[in-house]
Amino acid sequence: MRDPAEGVDELGAHVSTRGGVENAPERSREVGGVVFQIFTKIPNRWAEPEIGEDQAGRFREACAGEGIRSTVAHDSYLINLASPNRSLWGRSLHSFKCELRRSRALGLDFVVTHPGNATDGDPESGIARNAEAITRALEDIPASPRVLLELTAGAGTSVGGSFEMLAAIRDAVPEELAGRIGICFDTCHAYSAGYDLVDDYEGVWARFDDVLGLDSLKLFHLNDSRHPFASHKDRHEDIGEGTLGGAPFRRIVRDARFASVPKVLETPGGGDPVASYRRNLERLRGYREDGA
Repeated sequence: MRDPAEGVDELGAHVSTRGGVENAPERSREVGGVVFQIFTKIPNRWAEPEIGEDQAGRFREACAGEGIRSTVAHDSYLINLASPNRSLWGRSLHSFKCELRRSRALGLDFVVTHPGNATDGDPESGIARNAEAITRALEDIPASPRVLLELTAGAGTSVGGSFEMLAAIRDAVPEELAGRIGICFDTCHAYSAGYDLVDDYEGVWARFDDVLGLDSLKLFHLNDSRHPFASHKDRHEDIGEGTLGGAPFRRIVRDARFASVPKVLETPGGGDPVASYRRNLERLRGYREDGA
């Protein structure tokens, strides 16, 4: 287990870019985070804004001024790189490339993407389509941030609800590009997908290591769940107040294997997201510092 005296902090939250992405670093500081995740565009619209060098420069300067350690973008909710509909697939690929370009301009570390849905009911074909799209994007956008495949809750036609599916996507990308791909582990999604972080914590990580390799884990989304184990439902809850409870989070933030892996909250903000994130981050730091 990690030594709390090490003083490492890798915690943060998804913050708003209202008024411009350059405002995100200050909002991260307001909630008490040293890492943060953002949307670089309105996530439920296809419009693809560009980020000029002046704005990108202000963003990078603000990150340095606020002592930010890691920065992440989450791609659009509309993107479906596993879609069998060639029109939607093409539009999704275009949007994903635009996301990589904006994130590269900002100097972000990672771009998180949901693997998408094989709405034709053929997950193997969906995996192949996702890998093809990621390959094309990485070929076209050199020096982009690392792409992180996010584990999903495994609902319906999702192709991202198991470690094996994520590995299949990564392994279908050419070897010279696969090193630019990592994994984002969402605790709510994992528990809902059937990975028992409550009663089989070490078993989950042994399986992750066997299938994906622990070195591929580049980011946590720390969220409790409103639904029971293996429900395949994706509803986030505040840390320690859902069906996972506090124990798995206590173990994650005290686990030496994950000490340097950035950890981002996506917990419900309610009417006051700043206060909510502060409360959740304080709870996580309390788990790390005293194990209580």
